[in-house]
Amino acid sequence: MKLWLTALWGACRDLAPIVAVILVFQLLVLQQGIPNLNEVLLGFICVILGLTLFVQGLELALFPMGERLAYAFARKGSLFWLLLFAFLLGFGTTIAEPALIAVAGKAADIAAGAQLIQSDEAAKKYYANGLRLSVALSVGIAIFLGVLRILRGWPLPYMVIGGYAMIQVLTPFAPESIIGIAYDSGGVTTSTITVPLVTALGVGLASSIAGRNPVIDGFGLIAFASLLPILFVMVYGMVVLP
Repeated sequence: MKLWLTALWGACRDLAPIVAVILVFQLLVLQQGIPNLNEVLLGFICVILGLTLFVQGLELALFPMGERLAYAFARKGSLFWLLLFAFLLGFGTTIAEPALIAVAGKAADIAAGAQLIQSDEAAKKYYANGLRLSVALSVGIAIFLGVLRILRGWPLPYMVIGGYAMIQVLTPFAPESIIGIAYDSGGVTTSTITVPLVTALGVGLASSIAGRNPVIDGFGLIAFASLLPILFVMVYGMVVLP
């Protein structure tokens, strides 16, 4: 019970600045009352409870599970299965990301409104699913490369700088209508589902390999997961958009 109360207090503390900003601007700057106050209060209660449960879920399940899987694969000593698992983990967690689903759907609606694609539901669904698959494939490859980097000890800064250099080279050739979506896709992929499991995998893997430092080598997978979607979505736009 004490653990849950501590988590609940932590959620209230984390949300307090957001609530304070909203109240100050709504009441003092705009000098307006809060519409639908009962619904707003109910919504904040749901957010607090949801955040509490989410954080506890990370601590009790996702982080330990990711670390245990990393240790198990390291003991097994099979590079093939470890890299296959890394790819499928990145692909599976990304395709299920709520933020990506929402952004892909909105992007399809906007593209149809701008007459970049057909306005029927089938065309919009095809466009949205293509975005999601492109991003999921890119994150799978990103986690694959990130795990390989941990195993081989490759320097993270050079790989990240090289990736962003490729983005700068590709940007002028991508359709203008896809560039903003591509750059945003790097952020929406690293959200509630992907980050905990991928971080736990990297830290657990670095902790289980002799000569690897969890602080230096265990982190950096999220950087790849934010970088490669930009490239893949721009390529997707070059293929499907006029």
